[in-house]
Amino acid sequence: MALNIGDAAPAFTLVADHLKEVSLADYEGKNVVLLFYPLAFTGVCTEELCTMRDSMAEMNDLNAQVLAVSVDSPFTLGKFKAAEGFNFPLLSDFNREVSAAYDSLYDTFPAFGMKGVSKRSAFVIDSSGTIRYKEICASPGEQPDYDAIRSTLSSL
Repeated sequence: MALNIGDAAPAFTLVADHLKEVSLADYEGKNVVLLFYPLAFTGVCTEELCTMRDSMAEMNDLNAQVLAVSVDSPFTLGKFKAAEGFNFPLLSDFNREVSAAYDSLYDTFPAFGMKGVSKRSAFVIDSSGTIRYKEICASPGEQPDYDAIRSTLSSL
């Protein structure tokens, strides 16, 4: 079932880049920018996450925590985070359950024919756990609308 703006965000707990569990509930009382991206160490994904890294001061001012999810292993995510200096958790959805719950999972990834890769998607979840913004990119080469994310956060 597709999620809509105004729906409760599906709860989740995933293993992060630092090999500890991170839950959406850990950020209760804070806005969350939840990003799904296809694969670590790829061009568009790196650019997307670097954009968020470089705007972290603004995210902090908007009471927002960024969480980024891919199907990569937590070990790969740890190396990716270290290589790029990301200042937010990278979460491993290796079992693809959270990507599926957020309707952000390719049956077949267009670029390589791989099965079960996360779609590039962005959700803004408010401090009470309600989805306030949703964007599932039509192509893995697209990036989320950062202005729309900021605007949504500013309105909360």
